[in-house]
Amino acid sequence: MIDVQWNEKGATLSDKSARKEFGLSQEILIEAAKSGKLQYRVNFSHGNQYLRLIRAEVESLAKELHGQAHFEKQKIQNELSNVQKEINQLKKQIKKLEERRSVLAEMLG
Repeated sequence: MIDVQWNEKGATLSDKSARKEFGLSQEILIEAAKSGKLQYRVNFSHGNQYLRLIRAEVESLAKELHGQAHFEKQKIQNELSNVQKEINQLKKQIKKLEERRSVLAEMLG
């Protein structure tokens, strides 16, 4: 069962993502990993070491440390940030398409 968690899409996250999404410090994550509260695997990307953590365990730790209300607020802030990023990407895409449309319209005369 535990090995399945490591292979499921979205079931794990890096320590950097955990810090960003849940407002936890690197020290807290390392301490929790050392004490056995978090399972982790050491991975490397472009020669840089990072920890791979199980998302459900990080969520549980965040709730334990900061409370349910803070956890929910952090979750909403992350979703809002993601929505804003997507909106900005779509605006850029619309601008490119409108420019292409005007070029094509000019070509038609």
